[in-house]
Amino acid sequence: MTIHNEATASVLNHRLDFLKMARRVVIKVGSAVLTADNGMNHEVIDDLAVGINSLRQNGKEVILVSSGAVAAGRKKLAFNGEKELTLMEKQALAAIGQSSLMHIYDSAFEKHGMKIAQALLTHDDLAHRVRYVNFKNTVTTLLKMKVMPVINENDTVSTEELQFGDNDNLGALVTNLIEADIFICLTDVDCLYTASPLVDKTARPLYSVAEVTREIIAMAGNSGSSLGTGGMRSKILAAKKVAAGGGASLIGPGKRPGVLQDIFAGEMIGTFFLPQRKRLQGRKQWIAFVLKPNGILEVDAGAVEAISRGGKSLLPSGVRRVTGNFFSGDSVECRDEKGKIIAVGTTNYRAEEVVRIMGGNSQKIEDILGYKGSDVVIHRDNLVIL
Repeated sequence: MTIHNEATASVLNHRLDFLKMARRVVIKVGSAVLTADNGMNHEVIDDLAVGINSLRQNGKEVILVSSGAVAAGRKKLAFNGEKELTLMEKQALAAIGQSSLMHIYDSAFEKHGMKIAQALLTHDDLAHRVRYVNFKNTVTTLLKMKVMPVINENDTVSTEELQFGDNDNLGALVTNLIEADIFICLTDVDCLYTASPLVDKTARPLYSVAEVTREIIAMAGNSGSSLGTGGMRSKILAAKKVAAGGGASLIGPGKRPGVLQDIFAGEMIGTFFLPQRKRLQGRKQWIAFVLKPNGILEVDAGAVEAISRGGKSLLPSGVRRVTGNFFSGDSVECRDEKGKIIAVGTTNYRAEEVVRIMGGNSQKIEDILGYKGSDVVIHRDNLVIL
């Protein structure tokens, strides 16, 4: 685990190098930053518009991932802030608040001659490969038109099965999808600390993280916001996904005036996460981070060795047990005999077919099933080692 607690010159220069080279930037801003006691925080939004305009003037393409629809709807109706929302209430408030949110953004960015475009997504939109690629093409076209996409989860129709979980995850997926250089997550805390500074006086800020490990994730705890769904843990996991896609991330204070200008001017603000040296390719990112597994394949020790160290495909002979009801093309987890997740991939056969051919030789697949679509259960090109 490599972390940097002190704002040393080497850490600062390392960060500056990435920021200078970044040409495409995804900025995610959460509900806790966008809202105030009396409604939407117009000062923060106006400052955000100034900062984004500055980045664009310096030749950077910017995509905004914004929370706030439910919070805006809640404020607009003076809905009880202490009441836990039902799914139907959340969907209704999102419908009410989304139009208000976009009107506020449109007014703020129009002052700087900037045009914006709304894009609402559910997880299902990205889980279908064709729609995934189409969305990428739409965002790319908007950027060519010098129009800034403003992306949010479509809470009006989202159910538990369709949700991204939170907009931190959505921001990470968008960052990888459009191959952005850096993901900036603006939140209501300054940065990641070694422990909660509210309860631990020895807690120190982390300015740079080379790799997201279990120790780093544990530092986040499970804190969250009353207005948002994601806490620091979800932001760190988002940074981990972005790093796997070859991008950098930064978690910083969204309510600080001029925060974007200060970040790109090189001030030591927030926690910077470095990208992985070996980038996970686009299709494998989609398999690893977008698709939700519909089943589990327990594999033997030989298969674990073959796929995790040898870069091999998963053969029928290596499968010991099948859990779940999945179809050909669905995502499944591969676990060892102790239940540890080894890999995830898209299967060539239905669950009932894998049950029939597991433990056997690939040459006997046609004899057992009456046909053979493939010699392997999961091809190595569709298999991602975790």
